[in-house]
Amino acid sequence: MYGDSCKHPSGGVKVRKSMDWYHGNTLFCLRRATKMNKILLVDDDRELTSLLKELLEMEGFEVVVASDGEQALNLLDNSIDLLLLDVMMPKKNGIDTLKELRQQYQTPVIMLTARGSELDRVLGLELGADDYLPKPFNDRELVARIRAILRRSNWSEQQQQHDNSSPTLEVDCLRLNPGRQEASFDSETLDLTGTEFTLLYLLAQHLGQVVSREHLSQEVLGKRLTPFDRAIDMHISNLRRKLPDRRDGHPWFKTLRGRGYLMVSAS
Repeated sequence: MYGDSCKHPSGGVKVRKSMDWYHGNTLFCLRRATKMNKILLVDDDRELTSLLKELLEMEGFEVVVASDGEQALNLLDNSIDLLLLDVMMPKKNGIDTLKELRQQYQTPVIMLTARGSELDRVLGLELGADDYLPKPFNDRELVARIRAILRRSNWSEQQQQHDNSSPTLEVDCLRLNPGRQEASFDSETLDLTGTEFTLLYLLAQHLGQVVSREHLSQEVLGKRLTPFDRAIDMHISNLRRKLPDRRDGHPWFKTLRGRGYLMVSAS
């Protein structure tokens, strides 16, 4: 739990062990991060970014703020662990910013979209966003999404530092190295995001077995599956587009309607 959401009877903010912040109809409660991570927060709402920056820093995150896409691209480097990227911004919007940054970086990205903006969500996921959150977002959901993605990235670093790393998996000519979060086909490295790799590795671990969308959403994105949530479906679509044809002629994945996805085993 990341602190309980509640409204103060006076309409103000109630402060407990965690720092609580009420914005619009949402109360944000954040606990201290266990590891210092650097977040690039990109949004033209100065009040929102100011409050989020203050709170995230108090919770142990290092936060850099950009007010538009152009500024974000100038600030982006390999020290950034995660981007919170708004869609609607002046100069360069979030979609164009994501498209440009994916040409050079695989840094995890959570898109911040207007509620009901399905097109923005689909475009963002197609272009390589790891996840999205509609505004106004719930406090615990925001923190859970950030921590799930950072936990995956931190886990990858730990795998490289310890001998007891998860095993490298091979399917057809595809090789998956979890320590480096690297996928290669015939020794050629594939350009996958961290989320795409994690999803692919999880399916490879259950080769030939059906894995439910609910389980994939929880394990890969760190969130419960909700109605009309297409994030996992879009990541599968991206993998189908990025993976070369198998040598054995089989498709990589099968969709079982109402059940989930499976990675096809060689037979």
